[in-house]
Amino acid sequence: MLEKIRYRLVFNRQKKLNKQGTALVQVEAYLNQRKIYLKTNVYLKPECWSREGAQVINHPQSNELNTMLYEYILYLQGIELGYWKRGIPATLSLLKDAVKKKSTVNVSFSTFAKSAIDNSDKKQSTKDNLHSTLAVLHDFRSGLDFKDLTYTFLRDFEQYLREKGNAVNTIAKHMRQLRTLVNEAINQGYMHADAYPFRKYKIKQEKGRHEFLTPDELKKLETVEVEEESMRHVLDAFLFCCYTGLRYSDFCQLTPENFIRINGKRWLYFKSVKTGVEIRLPLHLLFESRALGILDRYPDIGSFAALPCNSEVNKQLR
Repeated sequence: MLEKIRYRLVFNRQKKLNKQGTALVQVEAYLNQRKIYLKTNVYLKPECWSREGAQVINHPQSNELNTMLYEYILYLQGIELGYWKRGIPATLSLLKDAVKKKSTVNVSFSTFAKSAIDNSDKKQSTKDNLHSTLAVLHDFRSGLDFKDLTYTFLRDFEQYLREKGNAVNTIAKHMRQLRTLVNEAINQGYMHADAYPFRKYKIKQEKGRHEFLTPDELKKLETVEVEEESMRHVLDAFLFCCYTGLRYSDFCQLTPENFIRINGKRWLYFKSVKTGVEIRLPLHLLFESRALGILDRYPDIGSFAALPCNSEVNKQLR
């Protein structure tokens, strides 16, 4: 049986007026013998409130204030209805949390995911990768809702990615990113745990192969003519990583503090994002100082390390 939250307006619950001689109007939300009180920011004098009618009276803006209070209750009911539509039993805790976060009524999965990414404390490179997957999802199905996220949807999305020419591990990356967003939706109460679409879906992945450039291939990249500035930037960054052995994630984290001088020579000092290992590299000794030659073409390391997301970089390099 559906448990419906009951709402009513309450005036001066604390039985105390402020210095202006007014008190707060609150919305009482009642469910399963529990109550919470939600602030309306409407303050009135006692003579301007009808306890019998639970409405504003004897006030110059009585009609407007009553409309405002009524619409606020409708907003709360909309939040409750949004949970119900997603198969999630609305609770007072969920309601209170949604009001605190100023949640949009009936928000779509796409809108939620974008907000969740932007407001997370993840590294910028991780955010970029999540946004990349979100963009691919939008191309596959715009306006994606929570109820659309089923096992069948995951199979269809996988097939779409395959038909677009994506490799197995690229598809796996997008599916892991989507799983991260679905988990966050469940954690924040936007989806019911029973509706978890990845319960039976297995992410397929191939064992990665470490491929290396031959000296001839590296020479071709060094001498290739690239007119477009953004492509030149990406190629320079790739060559810098070839000369130093940096991963994409390590390169994007570089700051001026990572470059130190020892006996007048420039060294690169950093902690690997993936392994946490601290590494020192004598740039003047690597590949005849070619990494330094690239580095000196840019005004600062901040502009040089500012790359698009990893998937976009890989796409340009191909």
